[in-house]
Amino acid sequence: MELDVFVIGGVGIDTIVRVPGLPLDDVETIHVEPVETYVGHTGHGVALGCHLLGLRTGLADVIGDDEEGYRIRKLYDDLRLPLHVAFHPSGTRRSVNLVTPDGRRLALYDGRHPAGLQVDPDLWRTSCAQAEHVHVSIMDFARQALPDALAWGCSISTDLHDWDGRNDYHKDFATAADIVFVSTSALTLDAVDWILAKGRARLVVAMAGADGSYLHFTDRPPQHVPAVELPDRPVVDTNGAGDAYVAAFLARWLDGVGWHDAAVAGSIAGAWACGSRGTHTDLITAEELAARSGALG
Repeated sequence: MELDVFVIGGVGIDTIVRVPGLPLDDVETIHVEPVETYVGHTGHGVALGCHLLGLRTGLADVIGDDEEGYRIRKLYDDLRLPLHVAFHPSGTRRSVNLVTPDGRRLALYDGRHPAGLQVDPDLWRTSCAQAEHVHVSIMDFARQALPDALAWGCSISTDLHDWDGRNDYHKDFATAADIVFVSTSALTLDAVDWILAKGRARLVVAMAGADGSYLHFTDRPPQHVPAVELPDRPVVDTNGAGDAYVAAFLARWLDGVGWHDAAVAGSIAGAWACGSRGTHTDLITAEELAARSGALG
């Protein structure tokens, strides 16, 4: 089957703990709302988001042959989403996310897999050959897939998350992608310049949460795209908002719209995601995105 978007890496289990505020009080016990767990993480958010937006989507990852891995496989079976997995004894990635009443979060990430993990490239090669676009999450093993995606001539994107512009870990991903998404939380302007000068990127999308996003190009000034507010969906949880932005951006870009309109779609999808509790529990559909985009004029 041909794919519109193939995602490599980044599925796991999120445990959401709703706390009264951050930082936490220095006390022995804090009573919280019921603790919930979800299939989540960045690659899953992009894959599921693209799927709900009507794209033919698949995902490949390394998970554990454990209860968490079974939950992931069952969800993908239920969604009829192609999932290719390799098992590793270290288990399935997990994260405990502390979420405040206003939606802010602190993620305690358990990546589990050893550094330098080598994976049989058959995990992704067939799907890379069938895909129009490949989104590579910054899992260490996934850097092995970059040469294959480049060889097949796919367009490539990645999300560097809270990269500080210095950590060498992210640089393979930054220089291989045509579209680089990155949070502004630790970003410096010279890091954006470095990506555009040293890599293949035609565009760096710097995501700034409530301040919107900034589109950086090689041949023109940066462009600011304001955040979108959805009055009927107030912010309750920011988990997965960035992944929703990426999915909608890619969906509209692959549909042939310009960078700015793709970023507006991403802003709508990110705002929509913030209006639901949990991780990737209520991502925007193609119909809803079209309706909200039309309402913005």
